[in-house]
Amino acid sequence: MDLLALRGRWPSAQSRCRAGLAATLGLAALGLACGKGSTRGAQASGPPGIPVKVETAKLISVNDTTEYVSTLKSRATAVIMPQVEGVITDIYVHSGSRVSAGTPLMQIDPAKQQATLKTQEDTVKAKQAELIWDQQEYDRNSGLYEAKVVSKQVLDQSKAALEQAKAQLQALQAQVRQEAVQLHYYRVTAPSAGIVGDIPVRVGDRVTTTTPLTTVDKPGSLEAYVYVPIERSSQLRPNLPVQILDQSGTVIAEGRINFISPQVDSTTQTVLVKTPIANSNDKLRNAQFIHARVVWGSQDRTVVPVLAVSRLGGQYFAFVAEQQDGKTVAHQKLLRVGDMTGNNYVVLEGIKPGDKIVVSGTQFLVDGAPVLIPQG
Repeated sequence: MDLLALRGRWPSAQSRCRAGLAATLGLAALGLACGKGSTRGAQASGPPGIPVKVETAKLISVNDTTEYVSTLKSRATAVIMPQVEGVITDIYVHSGSRVSAGTPLMQIDPAKQQATLKTQEDTVKAKQAELIWDQQEYDRNSGLYEAKVVSKQVLDQSKAALEQAKAQLQALQAQVRQEAVQLHYYRVTAPSAGIVGDIPVRVGDRVTTTTPLTTVDKPGSLEAYVYVPIERSSQLRPNLPVQILDQSGTVIAEGRINFISPQVDSTTQTVLVKTPIANSNDKLRNAQFIHARVVWGSQDRTVVPVLAVSRLGGQYFAFVAEQQDGKTVAHQKLLRVGDMTGNNYVVLEGIKPGDKIVVSGTQFLVDGAPVLIPQG
């Protein structure tokens, strides 16, 4: 067979090289096409959802309350002031002492009053001696008148002198009693049982009838003074509940409004209300500042668990699981919250009853992230 025949039967080396290159490119294109199809499938399925736990936002009846700083005042506090003037010579008690009615508290120098009383008593004794003389004179003139030795006029004069002496003696005796009572006031005593308050005076101080000496507080009887802003004064009414709270927010005493001031404080633009507070365990003190919660009423509010709420930049947020394009996604909601009730926040705005609130896994969520909610 000649060379030309062989060339027609077998392809040249160049042709074989071209055929191999075409096959390689075809396989590469096929692989690329398969790869693109796989990527599209992955993109179409999307990232897997984050498993979360949800709770349904509920509508419950909650109290509408407002807290104010109030002042406690004793309903049985006696402000002790002297009834006489003088210099304090002794103080028998200390601040915080428990006293009974009639217990001596202080002594004001009684020397001047004692001298006055002694003078009055001596005057009474002199008048008593004078009365005895006038009585004897009247008796003598009565006998002489019967013997017709003296006239009726002399008898009448002696009788008038006797009556005048009696009246003067009675007046002097009344003055002595008055001065004795006045002397009693120089020893200051407790008007009732209680606890002695602050004692601003010292031995040697001169006091007058307007000088406060101390106070005596009867334990177990206090009154809360609450100043309510005028904006809410229209809602005030007698018997509104008031709760007294400690530093942790726990209710330690309760009462009801029994006084609403008819006037507005021109300085603070508030209205004073009062409520009696039971203090049988003596946890509260006179003049103590404390938080008072006024309960205006109750109304239905949406509540969400505290664990579902996060705070960012002073604002409150929560994730709500919602349906979107056939998938369940978490949307972040801005909330306006009120007081806490139990382990829940009262939500004023941002969530409605029936919303599915995400309560776990929130640290992994962003707005619009797909979520998986376990069934059952």
